[in-house]
Amino acid sequence: MLAAALEPGYWSTVGQGVSAIALYTIVGVALVVLGFFVIDWTTPGPLRTLVMAGRPNAAAIAAAGVVSIALIVVLTIYSSSGDLIQGLLGTLVFGVLGLLGQALCVRLIGLVTGIDIGRVLAAERFVPEVLVVVAAYVAFALIIGVAIL
Repeated sequence: MLAAALEPGYWSTVGQGVSAIALYTIVGVALVVLGFFVIDWTTPGPLRTLVMAGRPNAAAIAAAGVVSIALIVVLTIYSSSGDLIQGLLGTLVFGVLGLLGQALCVRLIGLVTGIDIGRVLAAERFVPEVLVVVAAYVAFALIIGVAIL
C-alpha cells in the first residue's frame, strides 16, 4: 500500500541522494584530515604532539584550525553544482585550494603581528596571543569560504 502511494522513481531519487551524501561526506572528511596535516606541517613544532602533551595554546590553535577547515569544506560543498561527479571534483579542487590558502594566510599572522607562534604553541599556560591566532584562522576561513562561493 505504501509503495503504491509513492511517486514513480521515488526510490531511485532516494538512492541517488544517499549516494551523494556518502560521497560528499567521504570527500569532506578526507579534506578535514588533510587540512589537519597541513596545519600541523605549517605550524612551528609538532602540533599533534603538543596537543597530546596538554599544551592549551596548541589545543586552541588545532581546534580553530579544524573548525576553519570544516567551514571551508562546508562552503565548498554548498557551492558545488552540476552533476554529482562534477560537484565532487569541484569540492575536492576548491577544498584543496582553500586549505592551501588558509595555510598561507595563517603563516602571515606571525609575520604581520610578530607573534612567535612556536613559543605560543609550546607554552604550558594560556597566553593571550593565541586568541589572535585563533581569530585569524576563523577570519581567513570566512574570507576563503565566501570567495569560493
